[in-house]
Parts: sequence; C-alpha cells; structure tokens
Amino acid sequence: MPETGIRIRPAAPSDVSLIRSLIHELATYEREPHSVLITEDQLLADGFGPERYYECLIADYNSTPAAFALFFPIYSTWRGRSLHLEDLFVRPEFRGRGIGKALLTRIAAIAVERNCARLQWDVLAWNQPAIDFYRSLDATMLDEWRRMRVADEALAALAAGETKTEAPA
Repeated sequence: MPETGIRIRPAAPSDVSLIRSLIHELATYEREPHSVLITEDQLLADGFGPERYYECLIADYNSTPAAFALFFPIYSTWRGRSLHLEDLFVRPEFRGRGIGKALLTRIAAIAVERNCARLQWDVLAWNQPAIDFYRSLDATMLDEWRRMRVADEALAALAAGETKTEAPA
C-alpha cells in the first residue's frame, strides 16, 4: 500500500543526486541556474563525510520527493547557538500542501532540541509569496541588516592580503 501524505526524513548519502537536482530546481526558480557549481561529490563529502558542514531534510509527498531543506549550525555572539536555513524548496506541483511549513516546523524542533537561541534564513526581496508565508509564521524581517559576501577571485585576493583599496578608518 503506498504511503500517503507528508513524510520528512533526514537525507542519506543515496539522496545526493536528488539534493543536487533540487538545488538546481531552486536556482532555476531564483533565476540563477548558471550559478550552481556544487557537485554531487562535494555534497557527499560536505554532508556525509567525517566533517559535516550541513544537514538536509527531504520531504516526500505520497512517496515522491517533493522538497528539501538544507541547514547548518551558526553561532551568535549575542545569543549563542543558532541554526541557519540555507535553502528550503518545495517543487511547484507540491506547493500549498503544508510541506514547507512541515519542514520549517521540523527544523525549528531541531533548533529547540539543540538549545539554539534562534533559527534564521534569507529570502529574496522579490519573493513576496515566501515573505508572506514566513511572516505568517511570526518570522521577523531584519530590514536593517545587509549580507556581505566575498567569493571566488575576491576571496582568494582577500586571503592573500591583496585588497583593492584600504578600508575607511
């Protein structure tokens, strides 16, 4: 008899191809499919190797992979242990069935079990449906914060002390 409804499970090494596919689907939704450079080998090593950098949950709907959530621990100097939700993606044909809320609920429970002070994530400014959904869960938008990023050549240059200009005093 086929399973019905939502089933959330920890991802296994055998899910790496699925995780990579879901990441690409998310990037396509976010209009950035060309930006996905992660490989299945990297995902396998980083999520299931001796030094785990992330955890992942898979949501199946009636035994069909419908969504994923990828998260990892962070630390707040003001509050202590926290979790960062890097990505949560529900395939379009499965939206509106409570899967996203079920994933967030499970990650929130993990945060509470681990004595985390908070759970945080980012949302694209143009993704109003997601913003509305997160606000319905009492999530707070941190409008005063801006994320900074150094990547690729700029990261290598910074690591080598080769910055373009001096920082303001």
